[in-house]
Amino acid sequence: MRERLPVEVWVLVAASFIIAIGFGIVAPVLPVFAATFGVGHTAIAILISVFALVRLAFAPLSGILVNKFGEPHVYIVGILIVAAGTTMAGFSGSYFEMLGWRALAGIGSTMFTVAALALLIRITPAPMRGRASGMWAAGFLVGNVAGPIVGAGLVPLGLWVPFVSYGALLCVAAFVVWFFLRNSTLAALDKSNGTDHMPFMDAMRHRAYHAALASGFANGWAVFGVRISLVPVFVIEALEQSPAIAGISMSVFAAGNAATLFISGKLADTRGRKPVAIAGLVISGVTTIWMGFTTGTWDFMAASLIAGMGAGLLNPPQNAVVADVMGARGRGGPVLAGFQMVTDLGAIIGPISAGVLADTLGFEASFAVTGAALLLSVFFWFIAPETLPTHEEEHTATAVAPECGALDESAEVPLGERVGGKPRHPEA
Repeated sequence: MRERLPVEVWVLVAASFIIAIGFGIVAPVLPVFAATFGVGHTAIAILISVFALVRLAFAPLSGILVNKFGEPHVYIVGILIVAAGTTMAGFSGSYFEMLGWRALAGIGSTMFTVAALALLIRITPAPMRGRASGMWAAGFLVGNVAGPIVGAGLVPLGLWVPFVSYGALLCVAAFVVWFFLRNSTLAALDKSNGTDHMPFMDAMRHRAYHAALASGFANGWAVFGVRISLVPVFVIEALEQSPAIAGISMSVFAAGNAATLFISGKLADTRGRKPVAIAGLVISGVTTIWMGFTTGTWDFMAASLIAGMGAGLLNPPQNAVVADVMGARGRGGPVLAGFQMVTDLGAIIGPISAGVLADTLGFEASFAVTGAALLLSVFFWFIAPETLPTHEEEHTATAVAPECGALDESAEVPLGERVGGKPRHPEA
């Protein structure tokens, strides 16, 4: 564990921070800009949801592009597409024009998201994947916290300014990735291994991948269904507090998340993926249910903080498991795209389900069902094998990567010792 993360990982972390600042700048302005076209709340919700819908639809093709052209190229092109779509959205003359530019940005978003995660997996030593994933997620988190602060100062200059600013920041991120990775042999596409990638159905044979899909769906549901769409309404209506307090509660969640991301990554790389992920899901599930039954501001803040800590525990081991299933030097664009699609699906279903349950059965039921979804996914982790490789196993897996880079669970043996159920010779 004395190894250092590759420089390329820090490049991706820096780029994620820049991208997240831009997203934080433009996100609060989107509904305000859309309202200037005289549309109602439903149309505004569609404008926000179309981004996730397009990401979901385009994810499979993004995985194919990553396998064919390599992660850095797809990453940079994806960022530039988002930059173009976001910048042009700021000059939209009608609601439907803005809807079209948002859809274009969604295509680019799924391209660079799948490519970034694929590259992060490929360049990070297996015993350090948890920490690399935690650093990458932390870059987005810190940027999302800083973005709205910057955006608040730009709005008086015009509603189009945040959109142009986001587009400019995306171009900076694309340049950073191109400049620092252009001569990187670690990030370069391996032509000899370009066609040796893991098909999605091969990954679906692994219980560990099932666990990552289940928790990814539940986490997408909880984070976007409760934290984004329901928490502000609950604070204002049920707790009778101001919108400012609602915003603070979301910042408290983010603070809890940030507090555990680094710890989670290190634990996932030393103690194993399973125990850390299970702990995160249990904490998130229980505290999410608790949030719906709080009656005061302070106990709700406490529940939000602990729920954020649970979400921070879950993210690094979850991403690391997907990487372990693909294997050392594995190329699995469709596998990563499938994981991203399930998370986006949870993000789409979450807000709708949370709203319907809150309207029909009350806030308690909405929070309880969301928490139950998180707790239900724990079952998949309990029956999944531990995928954390040791240094010796990673060395073996790297040596045989061109032959096969995937985790085989046909028997309870370490990564790199069996392929397709057949013993592998150490010198193979």
